[in-house]
Amino acid sequence: MRYFATLALMVLMLAGCSGRPLPSVNAPDSVGDFVQRYQLEPGNRVRVVVFNEQNLSSEYLIDSAGNINMPLAGTVHAAGGTAAALTEKIQDALIRSNYLRDPKVTVEVQTYRPFYVLGEVKQPGEYTFTVGMSVLSAIARAGGYDYRAREEEVILLRIVDGREQEFRAIERTPILPGDIIRVTERHF
Repeated sequence: MRYFATLALMVLMLAGCSGRPLPSVNAPDSVGDFVQRYQLEPGNRVRVVVFNEQNLSSEYLIDSAGNINMPLAGTVHAAGGTAAALTEKIQDALIRSNYLRDPKVTVEVQTYRPFYVLGEVKQPGEYTFTVGMSVLSAIARAGGYDYRAREEEVILLRIVDGREQEFRAIERTPILPGDIIRVTERHF
């Protein structure tokens, strides 16, 4: 009888050590052309090129009010829209200023929202996003796994349609700006 009581106690202890389970939903294995859909926000840096107008072509920081300030175009609201939408706003502002009749403008995002790596990594924190990153490259930026890490799968938190969702991710899972990668602790 004592043997079964000890065995039952050990099973209960092991069950308590299992930790938080991974989410049941797998992370998407592709992110598509997110650059076209990326919503600009304060803190992003954009490169604006106005063809044949080198004095207007430059990098601009989206300020805390969500605007960029360009010579001749003035203050242009950038936050909340895509790079394509900002392109149209700049073209309209240049036409309204009577400086250019038919401006040709392109906008490219230079800096994106950062991503975060938490949990069982050597240097958890906030990191600069680069297009084409995966969970593994994000973990590498955080100094790699620490000795307690559950390396095969991690938890990925992502905002989808305005709501935070948790996914089960593998090292090859692509990440997006603003993602949170949580490396869990392995047991045994």
